[in-house]
Amino acid sequence: MESSTMTQNKVEVHFVLIPLMAQGHLLPMVDVGRLLARRNNVKVTILTTPLNAVRVQASIDREIQRGSSSPINIQHFRFPNVEVGLPEGCETLDTIPSMDLRLNFAKAAFLLQKPIEEAIEKLVSPTTPICIIYDKHVPVVSEIAKKFKVPRITFDGSNCLSLLCNRLLYNSKVAENLSPSDSLFVPGFPHRIEFKKYQLPDLFSQNIGQDMIRDLRDKMWKDEEEAYGVIVNSFDELEEEYAKEYTRVTGGKVWCIGPVSLSNKDAMDKAQRGKLDSKEVQEGVYLKWLDSWPARCVIYACFGSLDDLRPGVLMELGLGLEASKKPFIWVLRDARKVEEMNKLLKENGLEERVKGRGLIIRGWVPQLLILSHKSIGLFVTHCGWNSTLEGICTGVPLVTFPLFSDQFYNDKLVVELMKTGVRVGVESSVYFGVEGKFRDQVKEAIEKAMGEEDEESERIRERARDYGEKANRAMEKGGSSYLNLSLMIEDIKQLVKCRVEDDGSKAKP
Repeated sequence: MESSTMTQNKVEVHFVLIPLMAQGHLLPMVDVGRLLARRNNVKVTILTTPLNAVRVQASIDREIQRGSSSPINIQHFRFPNVEVGLPEGCETLDTIPSMDLRLNFAKAAFLLQKPIEEAIEKLVSPTTPICIIYDKHVPVVSEIAKKFKVPRITFDGSNCLSLLCNRLLYNSKVAENLSPSDSLFVPGFPHRIEFKKYQLPDLFSQNIGQDMIRDLRDKMWKDEEEAYGVIVNSFDELEEEYAKEYTRVTGGKVWCIGPVSLSNKDAMDKAQRGKLDSKEVQEGVYLKWLDSWPARCVIYACFGSLDDLRPGVLMELGLGLEASKKPFIWVLRDARKVEEMNKLLKENGLEERVKGRGLIIRGWVPQLLILSHKSIGLFVTHCGWNSTLEGICTGVPLVTFPLFSDQFYNDKLVVELMKTGVRVGVESSVYFGVEGKFRDQVKEAIEKAMGEEDEESERIRERARDYGEKANRAMEKGGSSYLNLSLMIEDIKQLVKCRVEDDGSKAKP
């Protein structure tokens, strides 16, 4: 592998990556940057705020130490938190002190043009053309790209199915006059796929009164149409049909280059992805506990933050894990309702009853490290795309409990199209008040996915293993995602070369 210094003089295109300031968007974008840096004759710069940079600097440093084929670095811009009423030091969506401040964070996204523009201006070079790859939820980048006359590619943190469903629903306006509980079929989708209106992302499912949010979504779709293309964290063997249909509907280019989390190969990459240090990881606490169990027998359960679910509902999920009689890891992420959740756990006595068989973790966990352990046999998930795809990569079945946004899309993909998962049975978005007793449904879903003498259970597990193997092959040299990334890089090199030559010819007398 060539060193960064050797290749720096041969750089043909400089990829500038701009992620959304949120953990679930930042980490896969950094993985994309690392994958690009492993290719020859490019340069990679990740633009983000100082506190977000801290989260991923160790990952970038390790990439450099390994001797990446091309240079990669992080540059900072200032986040306007004070101007929109956010506390000093609040630079990421998942650390805002109250969910009531989400609109403030959205306002900040519209104020990023000047700081990002100033950062990119320092990167512009007459000898090395720039291509911007940016999260579609950072709305100001399109205008910046136009100003500097550089191509831009959007990065979609979801999958091709979500892209296609959203585009078809947006174009058809079919959901506009429906009540929240009404059902609809996505018009023009390759398969018959049905949703309740309240299961759809915010723009479709709620009568949003904030004009700013609607303006943001409309601008986002307009920007997608005008961008050179979109890269998606997925792989052809899973979604090639939806990628092709999205291209047909929009006329834009689509490159499936994932699962990008598989760029994290060694234990240190997996352990520190998004976290600088963890005493439990350093001491091997989680791995020692997992090592004590046979292969494919442990349930890993992570349902998103406590802000997504009422503690009483989350407690039902825990009671379902207990009732399964299986060993499990249950993750309760840091959030504002943690005290209420801890109180419920103490009053119920669940933690004491499952001691030894159940490991309850509060806060951050090295999810990639845990999921890739041989003892994990099932993933109970809220169906965020990052988590869903990470589960697919490990080849284990999923038990699905979607909450909002694109999560109901991902639930459909896993349960009805891939047929590698079992649905708990919750139908309404968390915003419409998920309530009820779910412990029996959780237990039954686990039994259906892990049944030892059930033919359908074995077919679910067999299909899950097959998709896991396909996901890993896609990222290997010569695999579909590896080749798609190569095609994207070469496409951009040719595009910027033509633009440079065209500008040069226009400058001649």
